[in-house]
Amino acid sequence: MKIRFQFLTFSLFVFWIGFGQKPQLTENSQISLLTCATGDQLYYAFGHSAIRVQDPILKIDVVYNYGTFDFDRPNFYLNFVKGKMIYSLSRRSFDTFLFEYELEKRWVKEQILDLTFEEKNKLLLFLETNYLPENRDYLYDPLFNNCSSITGDILKGQFGDKLVFDASHLEKQFTFRQLVRQYLNINSWSAFGIDLAFGSVVDREATVREHMFLPYYAMNQLKNTVKDGKPLLKRERYVLDYAERERTSFFPLSPLFFFILFLVFVAIITHLDFKHKTRSRWLDFSLFFISGLVGVALLLLWLATDHTSTPYNYNILWAFPLNILVAFLLIFQTDLPRWTPIYVRICLGLLALAVLLWIFKVQLFSPVLIPLWAALVIRYGYLLHCFKLKF
Repeated sequence: MKIRFQFLTFSLFVFWIGFGQKPQLTENSQISLLTCATGDQLYYAFGHSAIRVQDPILKIDVVYNYGTFDFDRPNFYLNFVKGKMIYSLSRRSFDTFLFEYELEKRWVKEQILDLTFEEKNKLLLFLETNYLPENRDYLYDPLFNNCSSITGDILKGQFGDKLVFDASHLEKQFTFRQLVRQYLNINSWSAFGIDLAFGSVVDREATVREHMFLPYYAMNQLKNTVKDGKPLLKRERYVLDYAERERTSFFPLSPLFFFILFLVFVAIITHLDFKHKTRSRWLDFSLFFISGLVGVALLLLWLATDHTSTPYNYNILWAFPLNILVAFLLIFQTDLPRWTPIYVRICLGLLALAVLLWIFKVQLFSPVLIPLWAALVIRYGYLLHCFKLKF
């Protein structure tokens, strides 16, 4: 009976707004930030943020969710690759929103904002205007325009200079890459893929407000934000109180395990080649083709997409795009071309440059790449040895 009554009041709220009549919240209303725990899927790995509006007098209890996307949207995956992901603001009842997190046993924390009657209605009007069909879609960016960072943008837009984000609670200000790594097992395929795709642009220190692209940081920032010299946060509580998910991994399925195996394999084949004075052309083809293919993909992410996090990606120093062409020359020609030592030395020099950029923190690379880099060095060195034998 209670659920049916809540459904009717929510339907009345939607009907009310559908006819352009913006509801005026009462003094008993509350607006709060909901922070949801991390989940098992990659798109849940960083948690989630949403805004709750409730008014017990008007029987309103709805959640405004900027993290809504649709897999069935035309060209969804193509737009994802191109960096043109469209997300939407959705609005639904609080009970409906909470059901998913109850089902997955993920905690949900509510932080009630200390706002005046006028500020609550102004914020509601802003949310409702954003929810209009012509306004609800927006261009998503995982670092600068997502469900969590929008929270800080909304609050700053509503209160301007009256709102101050204090940084005293941060032990240090991290780079974007460091922040992302805090929520992923660095020896996982998802972390490896993200590290590989990210360019050096994410290795700059994020501002206090930019830290809020992560829901947990947005939640903690709210505790350290003042409006008109007073705490913005009125009080907080757990709506669902479940334990934090533990990140588990199985080493034999991790990228580091596979790359170590690959290094051992390359070392053994190279040793046999050295012993029998031969060259495994298929191995050279595989190394050059795969590294070149990765380089081409990274170059396209850098130059041919709208992603803000992929430019200036110096992974192309070891995954050299030209390798994809050289691969075919190495497999179809029995003898090494005369330009081989020059090209291989250039590749070794570029790899050394990548190491220097890592040391000086121009760009941080995934540490699981080390065995792969070692395999490339072994094979590059052997190609130089083979050329000397021929000439």
